[in-house]
Amino acid sequence: MDEPQIKYREKLAAHLIKQLTRRRMAASFAPTAAQAREEIVAMIPAGATVSRAGSMSLVEMGLWEALRAKAGVEILDPFAPGLSPEEAYALMRRGFLADFMIASSNALTMDGRLVNLDATGNRVAAMCFGPDKVILVVGLNKVAPDLEAALARVKHHAAPINAIRLGRETPCAATGQCADCRSPARLCNLWSIIEGHRFENRIHVKLVGEDLGY
Repeated sequence: MDEPQIKYREKLAAHLIKQLTRRRMAASFAPTAAQAREEIVAMIPAGATVSRAGSMSLVEMGLWEALRAKAGVEILDPFAPGLSPEEAYALMRRGFLADFMIASSNALTMDGRLVNLDATGNRVAAMCFGPDKVILVVGLNKVAPDLEAALARVKHHAAPINAIRLGRETPCAATGQCADCRSPARLCNLWSIIEGHRFENRIHVKLVGEDLGY
């Protein structure tokens, strides 16, 4: 990334931080994924429980490996290999009582709204209520100019890529295009648009200057 792009993203992040703060959410900016990882690990105290949500952004930045190396932190990971569906579901339910939930957001509007779409609903529900603190890692590639663009980004970009990644037998996984299907494997079941929060600073949005996730 050249210098003009770096400067542009710094200015974009500064604008978004103001918008998110106005909506009673905390926000901060890290120019690189490596710096964001270090800052997030520092936010998690020893003895904390952390609920993991499905997010390629966090996988790409190596966050889970860094957290597992921190003494005294328990990660509630429903995506751990070898779990039965029942075990994974139980961990999702336990996640609502976690000290922290760490995830990403499918899109962020220029005026500070967080837009998400879930298959099961554990991620969007926990963003709204449950865990004491929510940390959302958002690469600036996910910023959309307005709500309409954010919704379109999720349906026509993030959802088909995730369906392909997860091996879902859906029309979008086959064609790359949303068909507004009614497939049992459909990922697009539950929308969440966070306009603000009653509990000030419960949600902390960590903006990252590098592209992360879909």
